[in-house]
Amino acid sequence: MDKNFKVRIIVGLSMFIVALIGLYTFDSIPFKIIYGFFSLMSAVELFSFFKKKHTVLNVSLALIELLFLIFGAVFVARIDLNHFWYIIIGVCGYDIFAYLFGKLCGGKIFKKSRPFPHVSKNKTWEGTFLGLLTAIGFVAIKMGTQGSFGTDWMFLMCGPLALCGDLFESFLKRQSNVKDSNEIIIKNKFFRFLEMFVGGSEGHGGYLDRVDSTAFSGTVLLVIILISFGL
Repeated sequence: MDKNFKVRIIVGLSMFIVALIGLYTFDSIPFKIIYGFFSLMSAVELFSFFKKKHTVLNVSLALIELLFLIFGAVFVARIDLNHFWYIIIGVCGYDIFAYLFGKLCGGKIFKKSRPFPHVSKNKTWEGTFLGLLTAIGFVAIKMGTQGSFGTDWMFLMCGPLALCGDLFESFLKRQSNVKDSNEIIIKNKFFRFLEMFVGGSEGHGGYLDRVDSTAFSGTVLLVIILISFGL
C-alpha cells in the first residue's frame, strides 16, 4: 500500500470515526467545530497560491474557492449529522475507490486516454467511473436503509460533486503554479509531523483535500436545498 493510498484511508476512516462520535456528543457540535477548524486551515492555505503567481484569474479562482469554504461550513452547520453521513460516504467513498480502481484497472480498457489530461493528468477513465459508481451506490444504500429517497435525493450527487470540487482545486493549483494544496503546512518544520495526515508530498492534500471537496459539494447542495425547500 503506497503512502498516497494510506493517506486516503486514514482520512476517510478518521472522518468516519469522528462523525460517529459526534452523533452521540452534544448534538454533533464537536464535529462541526473540527470541520470549521479544517475549513479555516484550508482558507489559510489559499494564501500560498498568491506567492508564485499574481493574475486576475488566479485571485478570482482563489476567492471563489474561499466562498466554497465559507458556504460549505454554513451547510455543515445547518444540517444534522445524519445527513452529513451522505457527504462523508460520497466524498471519501469517491476519493478512495477512484484512486483504488485507478491503480487496479487504470489503462486496461482505455489504454491511453485520460478524462482530464490538462487539469488532473493522473485520473483515469476506469478509476473515475468506478469511483463515482461506488460512491453513488453507497449513498443510495444508506438512503435505502433510512427510506429517505424522496427528501434526500440530492445527496446522490455527493460523489460527482466531490469530483468537480477536486477538479476545481486542481485547476486552481495549475493556474497558481502550486504543486500541492498544503505548501504552508508541509514546508513548516513545526508542522512536518502532520504530513501523513495533511498529505502534500505525495500529491494528495489529506484532510484539506477532503474539506475542499466537501466545501464544493456542500455549497452546491445548500443552493439546491434552498431552492427546492426554501430553507
